[in-house]
Amino acid sequence: MPTLKKELPTSFVLPDLVSDCPFPLRVNPNCNKAARESERWLLAGANLSPPRTEKLMGLKAGELTAACYPDADLFHLRVCDDFMNYLFNLDDWLDEFDLDDTYGMANCCLAAMRDPVGCDTDKRAGLMTKSYFARYVSTAGFRSTERFIANMDLFFQSVVTQTRNRALGVVPDIESYIAIRRDNSGCKPCFQLAEFAAGIDLPDEIIQHPIIQSLEEASNDLVTWSNDLFSFNVEQSRHDNFNLVSVVMYEKGWSLQEAVNFVGALCKKTIERFDSEKRNLPSWGRERDEEVAMYIDGLQNWIVGSLHWSFDSERYFGKLGPAIKKHREVKLLPKLPL
Repeated sequence: MPTLKKELPTSFVLPDLVSDCPFPLRVNPNCNKAARESERWLLAGANLSPPRTEKLMGLKAGELTAACYPDADLFHLRVCDDFMNYLFNLDDWLDEFDLDDTYGMANCCLAAMRDPVGCDTDKRAGLMTKSYFARYVSTAGFRSTERFIANMDLFFQSVVTQTRNRALGVVPDIESYIAIRRDNSGCKPCFQLAEFAAGIDLPDEIIQHPIIQSLEEASNDLVTWSNDLFSFNVEQSRHDNFNLVSVVMYEKGWSLQEAVNFVGALCKKTIERFDSEKRNLPSWGRERDEEVAMYIDGLQNWIVGSLHWSFDSERYFGKLGPAIKKHREVKLLPKLPL
């Protein structure tokens, strides 16, 4: 496997993305009830080991969901919570899978989405998919549902590419990495959840409008690239180079702090692009414009909600998240044995 050209220092300083973000943070009042119920749902379905259970409780996926869908009622928030817990758990499982296992899980989960009632499976991932998706389709619009499944298919395809690259020791160039990561992030189906949570089902021609596409991409990029900054420490400790910071270091031969600053600048420009683009939306008529506004608000909530949650969760910084949010210095973890 290729190695980074610069030896890692002992720490690095995160960019101040929270201050760079002008959008208000709102939290759903149903947060605690839905989050705790969803955690129990995942524990019942995933059969996690004690260490994995502890990791789940520190994840606080329900708190992320509450910030991303602050206006959803309890039923819709709970479905969103279940998907978020499911997606993070799926991501952890897939990190340990080879190509055959990855294909198997993809086929199982997609089959359960296409027919959540009739799909016959005894696999844990398939059963959990049937559970949350049956509730999703009970109120979701047809167009939104089709987009959700298509984007989950893209997610699994990107995981296959990531798994293959990892097995071959391939570090993609920056452009290739960004293209893969936009599907790999899992943000795209989460944007369909914004429609689901708001009770809307936008026509494809609106979703495919260049400005809507630009806003989706900006939200996805900010969530993804900032996540690469926040997750870099844990990932470098386990020799995982599928991270924009690592890719930039490898391609440009930069130091860790130079790469972190570069990715931080990309994030700031992306927030500014989102803020600018949303002022250029055309009109589709009063009723449709109100629905579009709810959707764009959902994309915006993902930007601000994910930034704050990343420090509240224990997934990236353990118990140190609130302190690191203030001083932004991250001390590098030692490398785990290969």
